[in-house]
Amino acid sequence: MTSESHPASLSRREFMGFAAGAGLVLSSLSAMSGLVGLSGTEAFAADGPVFALPPLPYAENALEPHISARTVSFHYGKHTKAYYDNANELLKAVSPAPASLSAVFLAAGKDPAALALFNNAAQAFNHTFYWKGLTPGGPKAPAGKLAELITASFGDFEAMKKELAAASVSQFGSGWGWLVLDGGALKVVKTLNAANPLQNGQKPILTVDVWEHAYYLDYQNRRADYVKAALDNLVNWDVAAANLG
Repeated sequence: MTSESHPASLSRREFMGFAAGAGLVLSSLSAMSGLVGLSGTEAFAADGPVFALPPLPYAENALEPHISARTVSFHYGKHTKAYYDNANELLKAVSPAPASLSAVFLAAGKDPAALALFNNAAQAFNHTFYWKGLTPGGPKAPAGKLAELITASFGDFEAMKKELAAASVSQFGSGWGWLVLDGGALKVVKTLNAANPLQNGQKPILTVDVWEHAYYLDYQNRRADYVKAALDNLVNWDVAAANLG
C-alpha cells in the first residue's frame, strides 16, 4: 500500500539516454495522451519541471456513501500526492521539460534502470485519470457514441460492466481494471501495479483502482463490493465519453 520512496534524481543525460534508447520522441506522444485531464497542470520551477497535483473535481465527501471522505483524504491527499512528489523529484534535473506524464512513463517503461521514474509517473497519471472518471450523481449509463461502441463490443451495457468488474476483482494484488479503445473496438483489460494500457497502444477510457488503499478503509477485503459500488454509482460517463477523443 505504500508508495515508492523518494529516489535520487536522474540527470538530463540519463533521462535523454533512456528516452532515445526507447526510440521515443516525447512530442510525438501528444496524440496518444489527448485524453481528459491526464497529466495535471504543468508548472515549471526554476530548477526543473513540476507536474502539479490537480485538484479533485469534487469535495472529499462527495463520493459518500460509496467511498468515504476518509478514504479520499488518504488516497488523494497522501498516495496520489506522493506519486506526483516522487516523479517531480526524479525529474528535477531534466531540461527541457517533458511534454506530459504519459511521455515520461512511456519512455521510462522501456528502461529497467528507470523503474522508479516509471512507477511514480505512471501512478500519478493513473490516479488523476481515476479521480476524473468519478463523479457524485452523474449519469447512470453512457450515451451517444460510447453507448454504441459498448453495445457493439460487449452486447450491452450490463455485460460490459460485468466484464469490467470481473477483471478488476480478479486482478491479483495491486493494479487496475480498464475499459480501453483498441483499434475500433472497446475492450476490458487489467494491469499490474503501475502499468497502463497506453504501453500496449490502447487508449484508456475508464479505470477502476484496485490497489488496497483505494478501498480498504471502507470495504476491508471486500474488493468486489467496492468495485460494484463504484461502477453502479460513481462513474462519470461524460468524461469516459470525452476520452474517446
